[in-house]
Amino acid sequence: MVIANFISYILVIVGALNWGLYGIFNFNLVSWIFQGPRTIGSIIIYSLITLAAIWLIISPIITGEGLKLSGRSDEEREAKRENA
Repeated sequence: MVIANFISYILVIVGALNWGLYGIFNFNLVSWIFQGPRTIGSIIIYSLITLAAIWLIISPIITGEGLKLSGRSDEEREAKRENA
């Protein structure tokens, strides 16, 4: 689950950067890389970014806890604090 969250965050950041570039400079990075907005590469990237965003929305609901980005449990973090 940690790996899926990490990959999802990277994809969502790529999507956010693409939207920022498009909004500020009218430059679509994904379209530029794949030579057009409706090429198969662009469609795949846009779909992956959408799935990543959906995953980040539903994964805390599925697990019943907050979003985890590290493999450490709360008990391990507390034990580390107590030993420090």
